[in-house]
Amino acid sequence: MAESQNLRGYAAKMRRHVRSNSDLEADARFVDMLAPRGSTILDIGCGIGSAVNALRRRGHDAFGLDPSPEVLDVAIELHGAQWFRSIAAADLSQPVLTDRDLPSRYDLILMSGNVPAFLTKPELASTFQTTSKLLTPGGRLVIGTSARSPGGPKDQDAFAEGTSLARENRYCDWHLGRYDADSPWSVSVFTTPGRRRADEGPDGMFVL
Repeated sequence: MAESQNLRGYAAKMRRHVRSNSDLEADARFVDMLAPRGSTILDIGCGIGSAVNALRRRGHDAFGLDPSPEVLDVAIELHGAQWFRSIAAADLSQPVLTDRDLPSRYDLILMSGNVPAFLTKPELASTFQTTSKLLTPGGRLVIGTSARSPGGPKDQDAFAEGTSLARENRYCDWHLGRYDADSPWSVSVFTTPGRRRADEGPDGMFVL
């Protein structure tokens, strides 16, 4: 009961942020910078769907997963039901995605808003294993989380070691700030082996 009340309180708080025009798209802008145009993107723990909506407006094929109906109902209310599914990170797999009419491969997977802190260590380890299989060659896993919470950078690096994912970069915020031992927040970028799909035209090459 207490957890449900907390989630309802969180959903109400996020509604207030939306109504007051708070900037809820920093993570989406970061992802949009990294992703080729028209990428297929999965947001695990999507909350009220702000990143999914922002990425779809920018031309990406983005989808969001969240296990909390109190929060997911807000995403559906604000942005429509077709882009969102009630799936927990621990239950994620290619068969589950296919069964729920979602793509089974992604150019980029996002975990934002401290999602790893809500997972047990076995669940986070399993999520790393699963995402490494869902990503296309050269695909990226982007994780934004508190640097000191469970599931932070130390845990992420440990769980990545047992997968095909390799850490590419780590920042202290969504604006490419330099990460160091005193940083309270982390944005980590992991990549799979292979060459990712290249952008076409000026956006990809910056040649006019």
